Amino acid sequence: MAWAGSGVLWQMGQGTARGQVLSGHTPMGSGLNFVQISDSHIGFSAPANMDVTGTLQETVNLINGLAAPPAFLLHTGDITHLSKPEEFDTAAEILKSSKAEIFYVPGEHDVMGADSHAYLDRYGKSTQGDGWYSFDHSGVHFVGLVNVKLRSAGGFGRLGPDQIEWLRRDLEAKSASTPIVVFAHMPLWTAYEQWGWGTSDAMEAMQLLRRFGSVSVLNGHIHQTMQKVEGNLFFHTAMSTAFPQPAPGAASGPGPMVVPADRLRSLLGLTKVGYVAGKSPLAVVDQPLG
Repeated sequence: MAWAGSGVLWQMGQGTARGQVLSGHTPMGSGLNFVQISDSHIGFSAPANMDVTGTLQETVNLINGLAAPPAFLLHTGDITHLSKPEEFDTAAEILKSSKAEIFYVPGEHDVMGADSHAYLDRYGKSTQGDGWYSFDHSGVHFVGLVNVKLRSAGGFGRLGPDQIEWLRRDLEAKSASTPIVVFAHMPLWTAYEQWGWGTSDAMEAMQLLRRFGSVSVLNGHIHQTMQKVEGNLFFHTAMSTAFPQPAPGAASGPGPMVVPADRLRSLLGLTKVGYVAGKSPLAVVDQPLG
């Protein structure tokens, strides 16, 4: 997909994915459309991308120009690179040009060191605990989880018992036919154990979600598209707007990957998701910047 410079429309049904190549201008059709962006890393400046503010602004411009305007945006973390107030300020200045409302969850780079409260000061006022929350839109229940504050051995994310108990209470009033979209920063499945690309207690959360007929789990963190279908659970990780990372096992470890300048934008991007009431599939489209 990325190297072809086009998107793929993913239709989920009966636990399988069907893909259709399409252009970035293909309308998503009627129903609920929203966009996921991730890993903007404002404050990062290195050969992997010397202008992360520029590529984030390009992403916002692309979203604003979509043929089917999204109802809102989900940002799945690492808004900043070092949690500095000025980085949050710069990100806010760029993102306020979006025509759509934005919902956030933090990445590990947003809750670092002495500035670990900077994220909650800006985005946590109507959330629980370390920033988790839920909302409903057009018949879909959205759940924003935080798996970066209680890191486990090996770098794995962790939700913790308090958040899992909150999730149980949040979901218990929902019928099994309610479409669920969960979004968090680190993958809620083990994408690559050797690099800590996963969440150690994700299985406890997934057990609470298995009774629902349609569950989509959207994550960032690994700066590339990976997908997995497990029964009624569809997992999808998004590209970064800042820089790519190597494929699992393709380098000595994770981290910013330098690629030729003319290839960079094909490895950065966003995710468009569409839901039509009365149809269980969610359509997922990854759109590279170039």
